[in-house]
Amino acid sequence: MTAIGKGLRRRGRLMMQAVSPPRGSLDAIPSPRPRNSDVPGVSDDACYTAPPAPRLVESPVFVLSSVRSGSTLLRVLLNSHSRVRAPHEMHLRTVHVQLSREFTAAAMQELRLDKDELEHLLWDRVLHLELTRSGKDVIVDKTPPNTLIWPRLHRCWPKARHIVLLRHPGTVIASLTERRSDPDHEAIRAEVLGYSEKLEEARRNLDVHVVRYEELTAEPERVTRGVCAYLGVPWEPGMLDYGAQDHGTLRPQLGDWSSTLKSGRIQPARTAHPDIELPPRLAELAQEWGYPV
Repeated sequence: MTAIGKGLRRRGRLMMQAVSPPRGSLDAIPSPRPRNSDVPGVSDDACYTAPPAPRLVESPVFVLSSVRSGSTLLRVLLNSHSRVRAPHEMHLRTVHVQLSREFTAAAMQELRLDKDELEHLLWDRVLHLELTRSGKDVIVDKTPPNTLIWPRLHRCWPKARHIVLLRHPGTVIASLTERRSDPDHEAIRAEVLGYSEKLEEARRNLDVHVVRYEELTAEPERVTRGVCAYLGVPWEPGMLDYGAQDHGTLRPQLGDWSSTLKSGRIQPARTAHPDIELPPRLAELAQEWGYPV
Protein backbone atom coordinates (compact mmCIF):
# COMPACT_ATOMS: atom_id res chain seq x y z
CA MET A 1 0.00 0.00 0.00
CA THR A 2 1.31 3.44 -0.87
CA ALA A 3 2.06 6.08 1.74
CA ILE A 4 -0.98 8.05 0.53
CA GLY A 5 -3.25 4.98 1.06
CA LYS A 6 -1.93 4.37 4.56
CA GLY A 7 -2.50 8.01 5.44
CA LEU A 8 -6.11 7.88 4.27
CA ARG A 9 -6.84 4.74 6.34
CA ARG A 10 -5.35 6.31 9.45
CA ARG A 11 -7.31 9.51 8.85
CA GLY A 12 -10.51 7.48 8.43
CA ARG A 13 -9.97 5.72 11.77
CA LEU A 14 -9.46 9.03 13.50
CA MET A 15 -12.69 10.42 11.98
CA MET A 16 -14.68 7.37 13.09
CA GLN A 17 -13.33 7.78 16.62
CA ALA A 18 -14.32 11.44 16.56
CA VAL A 19 -17.99 10.79 15.62
CA SER A 20 -18.53 7.58 17.62
CA PRO A 21 -20.24 8.23 21.00
CA PRO A 22 -18.10 7.44 24.01
CA ARG A 23 -19.20 4.58 26.20
CA GLY A 24 -21.79 5.72 28.73
CA SER A 25 -23.14 8.57 26.62
CA LEU A 26 -26.89 9.08 26.10
CA ASP A 27 -26.69 7.65 22.57
CA ALA A 28 -25.11 4.41 23.72
CA ILE A 29 -26.65 1.68 25.85
CA PRO A 30 -25.56 2.74 29.34
CA SER A 31 -24.48 0.60 32.21
CA PRO A 32 -26.55 1.25 35.34
CA ARG A 33 -24.96 3.83 37.59
CA PRO A 34 -23.72 2.33 40.84
CA ARG A 35 -26.35 2.73 43.54
CA ASN A 36 -27.11 0.95 46.79
CA SER A 37 -29.60 -1.65 45.59
CA ASP A 38 -31.16 -3.99 48.13
CA VAL A 39 -31.92 -6.63 45.49
CA PRO A 40 -28.89 -8.71 44.53
CA GLY A 41 -28.41 -9.18 40.81
CA VAL A 42 -30.99 -6.52 39.86
CA SER A 43 -29.98 -3.07 38.67
CA ASP A 44 -31.03 -0.02 40.63
CA ASP A 45 -32.98 1.26 37.62
CA ALA A 46 -35.18 -1.84 37.83
CA CYS A 47 -35.67 -1.37 41.60
CA TYR A 48 -36.52 2.31 41.37
CA THR A 49 -40.03 3.32 42.48
CA ALA A 50 -41.14 6.74 41.31
CA PRO A 51 -43.01 9.12 43.63
CA PRO A 52 -46.60 9.96 42.65
CA ALA A 53 -46.88 12.80 40.17
CA PRO A 54 -49.71 15.37 40.37
CA ARG A 55 -53.05 14.12 39.05
CA LEU A 56 -55.44 15.96 36.76
CA VAL A 57 -58.31 14.01 38.34
CA GLU A 58 -57.59 13.78 42.06
CA SER A 59 -60.71 11.97 43.24
CA PRO A 60 -62.21 9.66 40.61
CA VAL A 61 -64.84 7.13 41.61
CA PHE A 62 -64.42 3.38 41.14
CA VAL A 63 -67.24 0.87 41.37
CA LEU A 64 -65.68 -2.32 42.71
CA SER A 65 -67.71 -5.45 42.06
CA SER A 66 -67.65 -8.97 40.78
CA VAL A 67 -68.72 -9.66 37.23
CA ARG A 68 -72.49 -10.23 36.83
CA SER A 69 -73.28 -8.04 39.83
CA GLY A 70 -75.35 -5.29 38.22
CA SER A 71 -72.53 -2.76 37.77
CA THR A 72 -73.86 -1.66 34.36
CA LEU A 73 -77.23 -0.78 35.90
CA LEU A 74 -75.49 1.30 38.56
CA ARG A 75 -73.39 2.92 35.85
CA VAL A 76 -76.33 4.07 33.72
CA LEU A 77 -78.15 5.36 36.78
CA LEU A 78 -75.11 7.44 37.73
CA ASN A 79 -74.47 8.52 34.15
CA SER A 80 -78.00 9.91 34.04
CA HIS A 81 -76.97 12.51 36.64
CA SER A 82 -76.21 15.98 35.27
CA ARG A 83 -72.85 16.12 37.08
CA VAL A 84 -71.67 12.50 36.89
CA ARG A 85 -69.94 10.94 33.90
CA ALA A 86 -69.95 7.15 34.05
CA PRO A 87 -68.79 5.86 30.64
CA HIS A 88 -68.55 2.26 29.47
CA GLU A 89 -65.94 -0.04 31.03
CA MET A 90 -62.58 1.61 30.37
CA HIS A 91 -60.29 -1.30 31.28
CA LEU A 92 -57.47 1.01 32.31
CA ARG A 93 -55.51 -1.87 33.77
CA THR A 94 -54.97 -3.24 30.25
CA VAL A 95 -53.50 0.07 28.99
CA HIS A 96 -49.71 -0.20 29.29
CA VAL A 97 -46.59 1.82 28.59
CA GLN A 98 -43.64 0.12 26.89
CA LEU A 99 -40.07 1.20 27.65
CA SER A 100 -38.64 -0.02 24.37
CA ARG A 101 -34.90 0.61 24.84
CA GLU A 102 -32.54 -0.59 27.53
CA PHE A 103 -31.69 2.97 28.55
CA THR A 104 -35.31 4.23 28.65
CA ALA A 105 -35.82 3.30 32.32
CA ALA A 106 -32.72 5.28 33.28
CA ALA A 107 -33.94 8.27 31.25
CA MET A 108 -37.34 8.16 32.97
CA GLN A 109 -35.73 7.75 36.37
CA GLU A 110 -33.93 11.06 35.85
CA LEU A 111 -37.43 12.55 35.41
CA ARG A 112 -38.59 10.84 38.64
CA LEU A 113 -40.76 8.41 36.66
CA ASP A 114 -40.96 4.65 36.23
CA LYS A 115 -43.15 2.36 34.12
CA ASP A 116 -45.97 2.20 36.68
CA GLU A 117 -46.08 5.95 37.18
CA LEU A 118 -46.02 6.55 33.42
CA GLU A 119 -49.06 4.29 33.17
CA HIS A 120 -50.70 6.14 36.04
CA LEU A 121 -50.19 9.44 34.21
CA LEU A 122 -51.75 7.96 31.09
CA TRP A 123 -54.72 6.54 32.98
CA ASP A 124 -55.25 9.88 34.70
CA ARG A 125 -55.09 11.70 31.36
CA VAL A 126 -57.74 9.36 29.90
CA LEU A 127 -60.09 10.06 32.81
CA HIS A 128 -59.47 13.80 32.56
CA LEU A 129 -60.09 13.83 28.82
CA GLU A 130 -63.36 11.93 29.19
CA LEU A 131 -64.48 14.17 32.03
CA THR A 132 -63.62 17.33 30.05
CA ARG A 133 -65.47 16.12 26.97
CA SER A 134 -68.56 15.34 29.05
CA GLY A 135 -68.74 18.79 30.65
CA LYS A 136 -69.36 17.12 34.04
CA ASP A 137 -67.25 17.19 37.19
CA VAL A 138 -67.39 13.66 38.66
CA ILE A 139 -66.15 10.61 36.75
CA VAL A 140 -66.95 6.98 37.57
CA ASP A 141 -65.22 3.87 36.21
CA LYS A 142 -67.16 0.67 36.81
CA THR A 143 -64.88 -1.94 35.16
CA PRO A 144 -65.31 -5.10 37.33
CA PRO A 145 -61.67 -6.32 36.93
CA ASN A 146 -60.60 -3.09 38.63
CA THR A 147 -61.57 -4.98 41.78
CA LEU A 148 -58.62 -7.31 41.23
CA ILE A 149 -56.13 -4.40 41.21
CA TRP A 150 -57.69 -2.16 43.87
CA PRO A 151 -54.33 -1.67 45.69
CA ARG A 152 -52.75 -0.23 42.56
CA LEU A 153 -55.72 2.04 41.91
CA HIS A 154 -55.40 3.27 45.48
CA ARG A 155 -51.68 3.89 44.93
CA CYS A 156 -52.44 5.79 41.73
CA TRP A 157 -55.29 7.84 43.24
CA PRO A 158 -54.97 7.96 47.06
CA LYS A 159 -57.97 10.33 47.17
CA ALA A 160 -60.21 8.16 44.98
CA ARG A 161 -63.67 7.21 46.18
CA HIS A 162 -64.91 3.64 46.03
CA ILE A 163 -68.37 2.13 45.76
CA VAL A 164 -68.40 -1.56 46.66
CA LEU A 165 -71.29 -3.23 44.83
CA LEU A 166 -72.30 -6.57 46.34
CA ARG A 167 -74.58 -9.28 45.03
CA HIS A 168 -75.36 -12.70 46.46
CA PRO A 169 -72.49 -14.96 45.29
CA GLY A 170 -74.94 -17.76 44.49
CA THR A 171 -76.79 -15.50 42.04
CA VAL A 172 -73.50 -14.42 40.47
CA ILE A 173 -72.53 -18.07 39.96
CA ALA A 174 -75.94 -18.84 38.42
CA SER A 175 -75.68 -15.86 36.06
CA LEU A 176 -72.16 -16.78 34.91
CA THR A 177 -73.18 -20.41 34.41
CA GLU A 178 -76.09 -19.39 32.19
CA ARG A 179 -73.89 -17.15 30.05
CA ARG A 180 -71.23 -19.78 29.33
CA SER A 181 -71.90 -22.15 26.44
CA ASP A 182 -69.92 -24.97 28.07
CA PRO A 183 -69.63 -23.91 31.70
CA ASP A 184 -66.78 -25.20 33.83
CA HIS A 185 -68.52 -25.13 37.20
CA GLU A 186 -65.34 -25.43 39.26
CA ALA A 187 -63.68 -22.59 37.31
CA ILE A 188 -66.77 -20.38 37.71
CA ARG A 189 -66.81 -20.90 41.48
CA ALA A 190 -63.09 -20.09 41.61
CA GLU A 191 -63.63 -16.93 39.54
CA VAL A 192 -66.43 -15.68 41.79
CA LEU A 193 -64.39 -16.52 44.89
CA GLY A 194 -61.42 -14.56 43.49
CA TYR A 195 -63.54 -11.48 42.96
CA SER A 196 -65.21 -11.88 46.35
CA GLU A 197 -61.90 -12.10 48.20
CA LYS A 198 -60.69 -8.88 46.57
CA LEU A 199 -64.00 -7.18 47.32
CA GLU A 200 -63.68 -8.11 50.96
CA GLU A 201 -60.09 -6.80 51.02
CA ALA A 202 -61.23 -3.49 49.57
CA ARG A 203 -64.20 -3.28 51.93
CA ARG A 204 -61.94 -3.73 54.93
CA ASN A 205 -59.04 -1.54 53.82
CA LEU A 206 -60.65 1.39 52.03
CA ASP A 207 -63.18 4.02 53.01
CA VAL A 208 -66.00 2.67 50.84
CA HIS A 209 -69.71 3.13 50.27
CA VAL A 210 -71.42 -0.27 50.11
CA VAL A 211 -74.36 -0.92 47.77
CA ARG A 212 -76.22 -4.21 47.50
CA TYR A 213 -77.63 -4.94 44.07
CA GLU A 214 -80.77 -6.46 45.58
CA GLU A 215 -81.47 -3.24 47.48
CA LEU A 216 -80.64 -1.08 44.45
CA THR A 217 -83.33 -2.80 42.40
CA ALA A 218 -85.88 -2.93 45.24
CA GLU A 219 -85.42 0.63 46.52
CA PRO A 220 -83.60 2.54 43.77
CA GLU A 221 -84.42 6.02 45.06
CA ARG A 222 -83.19 5.35 48.59
CA VAL A 223 -80.01 3.65 47.40
CA THR A 224 -79.15 6.23 44.75
CA ARG A 225 -79.76 9.00 47.25
CA GLY A 226 -77.15 7.37 49.46
CA VAL A 227 -74.69 7.13 46.58
CA CYS A 228 -75.23 10.80 45.68
CA ALA A 229 -74.63 11.83 49.29
CA TYR A 230 -71.36 9.87 49.25
CA LEU A 231 -70.28 11.58 46.01
CA GLY A 232 -71.30 15.01 47.25
CA VAL A 233 -73.87 15.73 44.55
CA PRO A 234 -77.63 16.35 44.94
CA TRP A 235 -79.94 13.50 44.04
CA GLU A 236 -81.86 13.89 40.76
CA PRO A 237 -85.08 11.98 39.98
CA GLY A 238 -84.01 11.70 36.34
CA MET A 239 -81.40 9.15 37.42
CA LEU A 240 -84.14 6.53 37.73
CA ASP A 241 -85.31 7.17 34.16
CA TYR A 242 -82.02 5.98 32.69
CA GLY A 243 -83.69 4.77 29.49
CA ALA A 244 -84.26 8.38 28.42
CA GLN A 245 -80.49 9.08 28.40
CA ASP A 246 -77.72 8.29 25.91
CA HIS A 247 -75.23 5.90 27.50
CA GLY A 248 -72.96 5.21 24.56
CA THR A 249 -72.40 2.33 22.18
CA LEU A 250 -73.74 -1.08 23.16
CA ARG A 251 -70.80 -3.44 22.72
CA PRO A 252 -69.51 -6.67 24.32
CA GLN A 253 -66.67 -6.34 26.85
CA LEU A 254 -67.77 -2.77 27.60
CA GLY A 255 -70.68 -3.69 29.85
CA ASP A 256 -73.68 -5.97 30.21
CA TRP A 257 -76.32 -5.08 27.65
CA SER A 258 -78.93 -7.71 28.38
CA SER A 259 -82.58 -7.33 27.39
CA THR A 260 -83.35 -6.51 31.02
CA LEU A 261 -81.03 -3.53 30.95
CA LYS A 262 -82.11 -2.44 27.49
CA SER A 263 -85.69 -2.19 28.74
CA GLY A 264 -84.78 1.18 30.26
CA ARG A 265 -86.50 0.25 33.52
CA ILE A 266 -85.13 -1.05 36.80
CA GLN A 267 -86.13 -4.70 37.06
CA PRO A 268 -86.44 -6.69 40.31
CA ALA A 269 -83.36 -8.73 41.18
CA ARG A 270 -83.79 -12.46 41.06
CA THR A 271 -83.11 -14.42 44.21
CA ALA A 272 -80.21 -16.81 44.66
CA HIS A 273 -80.75 -20.22 43.08
CA PRO A 274 -81.54 -22.73 45.87
CA ASP A 275 -79.64 -25.58 44.19
CA ILE A 276 -76.29 -23.79 44.10
CA GLU A 277 -73.97 -24.92 46.86
CA LEU A 278 -71.33 -22.35 47.76
CA PRO A 279 -67.76 -23.34 48.66
CA PRO A 280 -67.11 -22.86 52.40
CA ARG A 281 -65.10 -19.63 52.00
CA LEU A 282 -67.66 -18.13 49.60
CA ALA A 283 -70.47 -19.03 52.00
CA GLU A 284 -68.50 -17.33 54.78
CA LEU A 285 -68.14 -14.16 52.72
CA ALA A 286 -71.83 -14.19 51.78
CA GLN A 287 -72.76 -14.34 55.45
CA GLU A 288 -70.26 -11.58 56.21
CA TRP A 289 -72.09 -9.39 53.66
CA GLY A 290 -75.47 -10.14 55.25
CA TYR A 291 -76.76 -12.69 52.74
CA PRO A 292 -78.57 -15.87 53.81
CA VAL A 293 -76.77 -19.10 52.93
